[in-house]
Amino acid sequence: MEIHQLSATALAQAIRTQRLSSLEAVEACFEQISRLDPTLKAFITLAPEQATAAALEADRAVQTGQPLGCLHGVPIAIKDLTATAGLRTTYGSLLYCDHVPAQDELCVARLRAAGAIILGKTSTPEFGLGTGTHNPILGTTVNPHDWTKTCGDSSGGAAVAVASGMAYLAQGTDMGGSVRTPASFCGLVGLRPSLGRIPRVPKPLLWESLVTDGVMARTVEDAALMLTAMAGVDYRDPMAIATQTWPLPTLARDDGPQTRLGYSLDLGVTPIATEVAEVFEQAIAAIAQVCPHTHPARIDCRGAKFAFETLRGAIVFHQYRSLLENHGDQLNETLRWEIEQGQGVTAADYLKAEAQRGEILHNFLDFFEQYDILLVPSASVLPFPITQMAVLNINGNALGNVVDYFAITYTLSLTGLPVVSIPCGWTPSGLPVGMQVVGPPQAETQLLRFAYFLQEQLDFRHRWPRPSTAGE
Repeated sequence: MEIHQLSATALAQAIRTQRLSSLEAVEACFEQISRLDPTLKAFITLAPEQATAAALEADRAVQTGQPLGCLHGVPIAIKDLTATAGLRTTYGSLLYCDHVPAQDELCVARLRAAGAIILGKTSTPEFGLGTGTHNPILGTTVNPHDWTKTCGDSSGGAAVAVASGMAYLAQGTDMGGSVRTPASFCGLVGLRPSLGRIPRVPKPLLWESLVTDGVMARTVEDAALMLTAMAGVDYRDPMAIATQTWPLPTLARDDGPQTRLGYSLDLGVTPIATEVAEVFEQAIAAIAQVCPHTHPARIDCRGAKFAFETLRGAIVFHQYRSLLENHGDQLNETLRWEIEQGQGVTAADYLKAEAQRGEILHNFLDFFEQYDILLVPSASVLPFPITQMAVLNINGNALGNVVDYFAITYTLSLTGLPVVSIPCGWTPSGLPVGMQVVGPPQAETQLLRFAYFLQEQLDFRHRWPRPSTAGE
């Protein structure tokens, strides 16, 4: 196994015991970047000098017996929506092409404190809005499993970097599915933790409760390791969960077969593409062989579309209204549409959406009175062609707008529950399909233990892109 193919967990241990150096790992990542990124376009900005200097310092710390964080010496990537001190942060927009923040966002500061080495900033659609990972700075980021297909959005660059071995881990953000969809499209583990598990500082709206930082990883144990580094209370975010840390759990357990599982193909909110449904149903059949308490379940999610689109529209309009007013002629049509959706939202609409969201959450809580875990597809469609700018039809069913194909993920975003997407199968053409594993409130430990069980027992895991598509 080559260095870039190691898990982050294995690499961290190898660095700690001096079997490998952080510098070797950084160099291995940049070799992959040099070979693959001209085609894949995962990174908007690279930081080779800073990463090399940080790796050398990390290796000196090991040699001199200094205290080491859980990600000491591990090369990672940061989404280009997230501020990094001294490292260009463009938000995927020419308007911020030369923007260099003075301070890290909290999650970045915590990753650095844990010893992680930042390789660069990964691509995102402009301001994280739109379908597919396209932006005017870099162009189009493509799927490492099929260069003619999209990698998903909006943490698409993060997913591609990890899936192709250009980084061991990557930070992403998720409002309606922006970690889970790229994870599904690229065959990765994509973790959206409980609302407040990773505090967000700074935060434009302190009480905003849809967006969370998330994790892209190749294994469940790697996702748990990165979450440990980022989690923990910070009262500057009033939504933060009031625990000082989230300790790394032991994932290997023998109680997987006793887990009470409910599954739903569509949550009653969206059509699911036939090929996705076939892979998901095959995965459920395999799970039922090792988990006898596996049953179809129904959760009333009526009103999810109205609730999410109203809340999202209001948040996006508030955050980007001045952008629309001052630079509207420089924005693409989809981005303008995204911002304009919140323009007519009234206080009555907003409160109605919050009330509907509350009803949906209570319906999920009722579900978890009878079940331990919920299983749902991670995306309603397969990765689609990069020339296709929107998903407006599934199985002949017309969708209302460019956001609708996220319904299978954004419905879960409304609940604030922890969700991890894991690969659950592959189409005959070699495209990955993901499964959302959903846990009860604040139950990341339980969630990740069961996801690890599926990874180890059923081989629901990352696969390296085929040579024919990886340029090898």
